[in-house]
Parts: sequence; C-alpha cells; structure tokens
Amino acid sequence: MDSYLVPAGYGEAEFVEKRSRFIGQLWRAETEEEARARIEEVRKKYHDARHHCWCYVIREGGVLRYSDDGEPQGTAGQPMLNVFLKEEVTNAVCVVTRYFGGILLGAGGLTRAYGGTAKLALDAAGISRMRLWAVLAVPCPYALYERMRLLVEKCGGAVDSADFGADVVLTVLLPAEDVDAFQEQATELSAGTVEVLVEEERFQPGPP
Repeated sequence: MDSYLVPAGYGEAEFVEKRSRFIGQLWRAETEEEARARIEEVRKKYHDARHHCWCYVIREGGVLRYSDDGEPQGTAGQPMLNVFLKEEVTNAVCVVTRYFGGILLGAGGLTRAYGGTAKLALDAAGISRMRLWAVLAVPCPYALYERMRLLVEKCGGAVDSADFGADVVLTVLLPAEDVDAFQEQATELSAGTVEVLVEEERFQPGPP
C-alpha cells in the first residue's frame, strides 16, 4: 500500500493584518462528507464572522475543492489549497475565518493572509506519513537503552513507550519495510542478546 502525507492532528492559528483577524483551523478528513461537516462546524462556531473561506483535499477520488466565500475570486480558497498541494498533504480540510477590521487589504494582501494562515494552521497540526507500520516489542538491558533508542530513530522509527522493569522494554513504531534491517542491527548492537518481536502491523499515520 502506498504511503502519503496527512495532517498529524488538529491545528489552529491566528493572524492579524490591518485589524482584520484571520483564524485558521485544520483537520484530517477521510471523506468529503467529513470535510463539509467541519466547515459547517466552523460556520456555527464563528457565526458572526464575515467570511469562512475553505479548501479540502481528499485522496480517495483525487478530490480538490475550495471556496472564496465572498472574498474577491482567487484571493482565499486557491492560495489556501496551494499550501497543501505544495506540501503534498492530502486528506485535509482547512477553514480560515475572517473578522473584517475595516481596512481593505487588496488582492495581494488577502492572498498572503489566507495562504499564510493556512500554512500556520498546518504547521500547528504537524505532518504525518500514512503507511504500513510495524509495532515492535524491543527488550534491552539498561546499558543499551540510549543506543537502542538512537538506532530506532536512525532506522526511521519512533519509540512509542518504554516499560522500565528488570530490563527496558521499548514499544517501537517502525515502517514495515525497515523491520528486517532494524532486527539485524539490533542483533549486532546487542551481540545477539536482544530479540525483537513484531506484535502487529497496521496502516496508520506516523513520523513523516
């Protein structure tokens, strides 16, 4: 199964330009229905705002949608969408709400404000890579703990948790295709004393 980038979670950011307040919110969304529900949620939450400009990218079916919601054409939804296309992030819905500050920003100012707020929201959410991950149990003596943790990072994985008992047992999330290489290096590092156990494999977001 292919890997692809998605928002790591919910992100929110604010940007103020000439007294206009821009509130950017971003979620991961797997379907158009989910994306549209988020947009309606924002409309209700900030019902007194003048504009709720939005965009979403859904991987299934290659769906791209955006709206300027009353702003001059091309100054809001498209610049927001461009952020996600440039970062190659999919399954994302972003809404930027604007409270008008009484001073016109012009087309260039609006484009920068909407695109910039969407980027700030994405930065706040972070980016994950959807791919097949293996969940590993890695027992190791305390003397090897730091070196084993560094090996996990070197192999593109992440330590999800650590259980400190007689030995340390690390729960490790690692790209499935890298498990064999990690097992070999863990065996080498521990002179054959560490046995890596694959507990499960699952398609989910993880480190980019």
